Amino acid sequence: MAVFCQGLPSGRRSTLGQTMILASLTLLLFWSCPALGKKKLYIGALFPMSGGWPGGQACLPSAQMALDLVNKRTDILPDYELELIHYDSMCDPGEATKLLYDLLYTEPIKIVLMPGCSSVSTLVAEAARMWNLIVLSYGSSSPALSNRQRFPTFFRTHPSATLHNPTRVQLFQKWKWTKIATIQQTTEVFTSTLDDLEARTKEAGIEISVRQSFLTDPAPAVKNLKRQDARIIVGLFYETEARKVFCEVYKEKLYGKKYVWFLIGWYADNWFKIKDPSINCTVEQMAEAVEGHVTTEIVMLNPETVRGASNLTSQEFLNQLMSKLGGKNPEETGGFQEAPLAYDAVWALALALNKTVGPLNAKGRRLEDFNYNNRDITAEIYRALNTSSFEGVSGHVVFDAQGSRMAWTLIEQLQGGSYKKIGYYDSTKGNLSWYGNDKWIGSGPPADQTVVIEEFRYLSQKLFVSVSVFAGLGILLGIVCLTFNIYNRNVRYIQNSQPYLNNMTALGCMMSLAAVFPLGLDGHHIHRKQFPVVCQFRLWLLGLGFSVAYGSMFTKIWWVHTVFTKKDEKKDKRKHLEPWKLYATVGVLLVIDVLSLIIWQIVDPLHITVEKFVREAPKGDLDVLIQPLLEHCSSQKMNTWLGVVYGYKGLLLLLGIFLAYETKSISTEKINDHRAVGMAIYNVSVLCMITAPVTMILSSQQDASFAFASLAIVFSVYITLVVLFVPKNNPACLPVFRQMRRLITRGEWQSDTQETMKTQGSSTNNNDEEKSRQLERENQELQKIIQEKEERVSELRNQLVERQALRSRRRPSAANQNNRYPNPASDNHSLPPNNCHTSRLQLLYK
Repeated sequence: MAVFCQGLPSGRRSTLGQTMILASLTLLLFWSCPALGKKKLYIGALFPMSGGWPGGQACLPSAQMALDLVNKRTDILPDYELELIHYDSMCDPGEATKLLYDLLYTEPIKIVLMPGCSSVSTLVAEAARMWNLIVLSYGSSSPALSNRQRFPTFFRTHPSATLHNPTRVQLFQKWKWTKIATIQQTTEVFTSTLDDLEARTKEAGIEISVRQSFLTDPAPAVKNLKRQDARIIVGLFYETEARKVFCEVYKEKLYGKKYVWFLIGWYADNWFKIKDPSINCTVEQMAEAVEGHVTTEIVMLNPETVRGASNLTSQEFLNQLMSKLGGKNPEETGGFQEAPLAYDAVWALALALNKTVGPLNAKGRRLEDFNYNNRDITAEIYRALNTSSFEGVSGHVVFDAQGSRMAWTLIEQLQGGSYKKIGYYDSTKGNLSWYGNDKWIGSGPPADQTVVIEEFRYLSQKLFVSVSVFAGLGILLGIVCLTFNIYNRNVRYIQNSQPYLNNMTALGCMMSLAAVFPLGLDGHHIHRKQFPVVCQFRLWLLGLGFSVAYGSMFTKIWWVHTVFTKKDEKKDKRKHLEPWKLYATVGVLLVIDVLSLIIWQIVDPLHITVEKFVREAPKGDLDVLIQPLLEHCSSQKMNTWLGVVYGYKGLLLLLGIFLAYETKSISTEKINDHRAVGMAIYNVSVLCMITAPVTMILSSQQDASFAFASLAIVFSVYITLVVLFVPKNNPACLPVFRQMRRLITRGEWQSDTQETMKTQGSSTNNNDEEKSRQLERENQELQKIIQEKEERVSELRNQLVERQALRSRRRPSAANQNNRYPNPASDNHSLPPNNCHTSRLQLLYK
């Protein structure tokens, strides 16, 4: 029969009867020899049996299974037989270029090309347009292949890699991750996939903080991921590079409960167990490094038990494939997961070619007429593939406008060394089907970055309470001093100290002490919204308190210096002190401060600012860092305003020190406590000049800054109140404070006897230059008067002698009477001639 069939004549013209007999015999023989008379259609295929993705190991047997079934079917291409001409591309574009040349320039003509591996498919699809060839890929996921302008005749049953990205974004949102990192192999497929992922994450409000790539050695990229604290990492690379990456991951300890890796799901299930001479990590180390990673994989095997175009269920297909592989371990077979796609690719091609037979016959053309210059047949095949829709073993097969397959995404996680399904995602409907069996090394999904806990630094409450107690006691002391001063305002000693200015000093001291309380308030006591009010309160209390207290003391010293440094002829005016001028001086200083504070608050008001410090790691194995924060009162040009205020106040303090020094030896009854005021000015000036710069330096240390500033206020106020008011309250303390003043102003001690005499008013102050000059002038005047009186006495004595002589001549008989009454002139020697003079001098110099 076989010999007869091979020798059967054809095209013989005969009579009608002979023709009918021959036709019957021909049909009978064709039934017995189904391959007889079928035209062969050749498919040029490139299957990577090795290389980065050895998918041809399972995809080639799968495609051959599909060809066998298609060629046996009588309802699909009954007049044609499909034959596969294939080569090993090794997933290498360079090798594929050579093989493509052989396919195109050697007989027979190929009607369709079927490459695998994205890099190879890119090359083939870009060249195929020049030969009017349709390209149908079974294993290419590069998003770049979806470009219809660049690849106008390209189709693929493997969905685009961008189909993983909506699933990844959905998982990022599910686990509340907003910061991820990526590492990719430098190939077009992964670069374009990552570009698409970046666009989708940006739209979803997720940041790609680290983006690393490598060509052959992933070690530097992995180290950079570790250095930049990457936690959620998307890896895009082929299987062989994946082993290199995770060997470096193990070395850098970039795995465990703090990290999650997202990988491509089309690796072999045991890809990390395969011994690879290019890495120096053991299988156990690799298994430890990859544990817990998540894969997103296109659904390549129909999960439902349905019979599609091939009349096989997905499970029946797997059984036949396993039989064809000869019992080879699927985990060690490259492309086993993509095998259903290769199977359905052949069926999609067969169904599309079958669909073109009718339209081509209507045009008087046949599939076997195809050549590389025939665009009509290519256009018909393109239309047939573009409208394909059938149930395959990989699921429903349909192509989008870019020729890419649309499918579901399977989500798996490596748990205990094996992959477990944890969900599905339908990107067309945005529906996530979640099983809830995901497992984590820690208590749950890790954070996308080191958790930073913001922790405000607050003032020590013990310190605040302690200083507040001292400030409160100081306010009470100020009230006592103020009350005493008001109660005894009519006492001469108090009147001569200008009590109203002292009252201002006490009031300013109490305001300054009151500023200690808002100075210690922070977020521990008040709400953040109320903090600006506290800032204003601090500034006004301290500013006005200083102006009132220091301004009143400065006014006293200023007046004393102004009056007692005038020329001698104008010094008599010192006896006429006009108090309103003193109050006006304090008022001017106060108005300057008020205006400056108002301008400050209007132009650049104070507000709360937060200072961040270096992050601190807490004790224990916690994946957190403490971010210390400190609240400050500040404004936009804080340094400028502080410079103006400090400059103005600093000049006042320096001028106060100068005036206090110049007036240390001056004594006046109108302001009898100006030396105490000078001592207080020394105290305030020194403390302020030290405190201002130190507090600026210690501004970041809340406890030290508060302690230094508040204690400076407390000490200066205490010393001021004690120096000015305690001697007035307790006269017994006066000698002590005078000695203290003298030690500061003159640098020497006076004897206790002199101080006691001065206190009792029994002697004058010999060291008082002014009084000495006054006494000298008075002595000179008295000496002139005494000299005039002595001259007059001498004159009268001479007149008396002359009169006595005259009488003696007129009354000689009066000798007896003269004996009875002695002559006064004869007794002149018995009287002290300068008795008056001596007594007056003793009185003057007493």
